[in-house]
Amino acid sequence: MTRLSVNINKFATLRNARGGNNPDVIKVALDCERFGAQGITVHPRPDERHIRYNDVVELAKVVTTEFNIEGYPDDRYMELVKKVKPAQATLVPDGPDVLTSNAGWDTIKNGSFLTEIISDLKKDGIRTSIFVDPIQKMIEGAAKIETDRIELYTEAYARGYHSNKEAAIAPYLKAADLAKNLDLGLNAGHDLDLDNLSYLKENITYLDEVSIGHALICDAIYYGLENVIQLYLRQLGHYR
Repeated sequence: MTRLSVNINKFATLRNARGGNNPDVIKVALDCERFGAQGITVHPRPDERHIRYNDVVELAKVVTTEFNIEGYPDDRYMELVKKVKPAQATLVPDGPDVLTSNAGWDTIKNGSFLTEIISDLKKDGIRTSIFVDPIQKMIEGAAKIETDRIELYTEAYARGYHSNKEAAIAPYLKAADLAKNLDLGLNAGHDLDLDNLSYLKENITYLDEVSIGHALICDAIYYGLENVIQLYLRQLGHYR
């Protein structure tokens, strides 16, 4: 069954806009778990514009589901992850000036760098996942650097879903089959929502995990956080 990991970055963005501690991201994470989320994802960035590095340390003390820390593996990220030892580290190729993740790794060009990073994380018992586009050679490259999983960057799928969902999902089906054949675990994320999530899950039945933040939190404004988490879990086939 595909796990739902809730990315709580945007709750921290709202908190930071006014200062203080409202909303309290620790309480948010605990509530997400209580409402049924099977994981908590955070993505600290160098400018700490949403989740702060200290938030990650404090969250690690209380999160009881799978804790996933996304980020570019610079020295500060690696120091944090090796200190916290989350269940999963998801490596993304974001530069410090990027608004949100917008591309997967070139696993060929960055193969040596990623191999060293992944080996270092595995020494601490941390499962690794790397952000990739649905491109065959990049997935083959991911297998060569011995990551545990890949996370398919699904922005292109989400963008094309409403105009031609069969065409939009086609490269992802090929990518998922290749990952399975290469014994790579499979995650997915970016712009997944209540409209497009179930179709992705129905066609890629062996997804291990989806990480969803922005859309889920936007939906929560209208429907409430507890209800929205249940809605997303239903899209993944839970409670049927």
